[in-house]
Amino acid sequence: MDTFALVVTIGVALFFTYTNGFHDSANAIATSVSTRALTPRAALAMAAVMNLLGAFLGNGIAKTVSEGIIETPHGNRGMWILFAGLVGAIVWNLITWYFGLPSSSSHALFGGLVGAALAGGIGVIWSGIFKKIVIPMFLSPVVGLIVGYLVMVAIMWIFRKANPHKAKRGFRIAQTVSAAGMALGHGLQDAQKTMGIVVMALVIADVEAPGDPIPVWVKIACAVMLSLGTYAGGWRIMRTLGRKIIELDPPQGFAAETTGAGIMFTAGMIYGAPISTTHTITSAIMGVGATKRVNAVRWGVAKNIVLGWFITMPAAAAVAALSFWVVNLAFV
Repeated sequence: MDTFALVVTIGVALFFTYTNGFHDSANAIATSVSTRALTPRAALAMAAVMNLLGAFLGNGIAKTVSEGIIETPHGNRGMWILFAGLVGAIVWNLITWYFGLPSSSSHALFGGLVGAALAGGIGVIWSGIFKKIVIPMFLSPVVGLIVGYLVMVAIMWIFRKANPHKAKRGFRIAQTVSAAGMALGHGLQDAQKTMGIVVMALVIADVEAPGDPIPVWVKIACAVMLSLGTYAGGWRIMRTLGRKIIELDPPQGFAAETTGAGIMFTAGMIYGAPISTTHTITSAIMGVGATKRVNAVRWGVAKNIVLGWFITMPAAAAVAALSFWVVNLAFV
C-alpha cells in the first residue's frame, strides 16, 4: 500500500472538512446574525466551539459513511477512488460557495463517492443510499417546513399577550442558545461524515480493521478542521439564508434554529442518518416565514435553492468521475 496515497487522501479529506466548515457555517448562525442576536464574529466563534464539541457525539453517521454507501475498495486504486470522490465534493462546494448558493456539502460528498466508485468499477450500495440518503434528503426539508411552521404558530399563541418589545428582547437572548444547538448539531452531523472517509482510507491501507473504533486522532483532526473552516466564515451563503429568503425577527430566528437543531439531533443520534444541515435550516426558515403570510417568503430564492439540491449529487459525481479518470491515467 502506497503511504503517499494514504497521506494525500487523508489530507484532502481534512481539507474537505475545512471547506464544509466555511460553506456551512451560515447554517448555524445566519439567523442569529440577521436578527442581530449575535455579532458575526461572536457567532462564528461560538459556532466553531460548538462544532468542535458536536464532533464527539456518537459514531453512527461515521459508520453509515464508511460502510453504507460504497463497497470498501482495495489497494492504491481504491485509495484514488476515495481521493477522486473528495475532489468532486470540494470542487462543487467551492462553486456553490462562490455563487452564494446554500447547497449540501453532505450530498456533494455522497455524490462524489458514488461518481468515483462507478468510474473505478467499485460496487455502490444502492439500498443504503436510498435508505440513509435519498429518503432523508426528501424527508428532512418537508419535516423542517412543517415543524418550523408549527413551532412558530405555538410561539405566536403562547406570547400573544406579551409586550412585543420585551418578547423580542427575550428571544434575542434565547437565540444564543438555539444557535449553539444548531452549531452542535452541525458538528455532530458533518465532522462524522469526514471521520467515515478517513476510517475507510485507514481500512484500505490495512492500518485499521473493519469495525475498529474510530481513532481519537481522527476525531480531533476532523473536529478541529471543521471548526477552523467555520471560523473562516461563509458570508455569501449567510446573506442568502439570513436575508434573501425572508427578513427574520428574533422569535422567528429562534423557531427556525430550534427546529433545525431538533431534526439534526434526532436524525444523527437515533437513526445514524447523515442529513443535510443546509436543507434542514433552509426549510425551517421557510416554514417559519410562512406563518406571516405565504407570499412573505421569497419563493424565487427558495426555488433556486431547491434546484441546487437536485443538481448537487449528479454534479459532484460527474466531477469525481472525471477526477478519477485523470488520476487513473497519472498514477494507477
